[in-house]
Amino acid sequence: MTSAAETVDDYLPDDDVVLAARARAAELGCPAVAPSTGAALRFLATTVGAKAVVELGTGAGVSGLYLLRGMAGRGEGGVLTSIDIEPEFHRAARLAFREAGFPAGSTRLILGRAVDVLPRLTTGGYDMVFVDAAKVEYAHYFEQGVQLLRPGGVIAFNDVFGQHRPGDRARRDAEATALRDVARAVALDERLMPALLPVGSGLLAAARLEV
Repeated sequence: MTSAAETVDDYLPDDDVVLAARARAAELGCPAVAPSTGAALRFLATTVGAKAVVELGTGAGVSGLYLLRGMAGRGEGGVLTSIDIEPEFHRAARLAFREAGFPAGSTRLILGRAVDVLPRLTTGGYDMVFVDAAKVEYAHYFEQGVQLLRPGGVIAFNDVFGQHRPGDRARRDAEATALRDVARAVALDERLMPALLPVGSGLLAAARLEV
């Protein structure tokens, strides 16, 4: 019997460019967002009219492809700023973006730790922030990421259900605690309108209110 998750992931199947990026992600050992999560990201980017997006965790460029396609869906282009500590991930992502036909100026890839890079970005200057990096640092990403959003902008956290996390027991426990903490913080923050979306391994999204 086909599960609901499989049905959602199959609703909008990946094209050859995304499939190639997924293959490179598997070779590099960096998890890629599920097709349903990617579709949700593309939808959110289009809905908010995103022209300036920050991504924490470039990986092999799979999530970046969805975000860029959502941005391009407005017909106005934009710039995706993507942060990762792994140079080889950036090389794979650049290849994916090039294969998809996006011009070099549509992306800005920054090598470094997100907690160090985020304070250097423009407060209130972004339409969307997507977080898919170290789970134990999600609380830091939350505090810094919300500051980057304009009113009406969206922040989204991937893998909040914490499925299939690698590592030892202590690390898994620390990640589970961090995920619970950020979910609680988002739900209680009066600046935000949150929603927990049951796509992929869980996507926690919240829009910044005009307060």
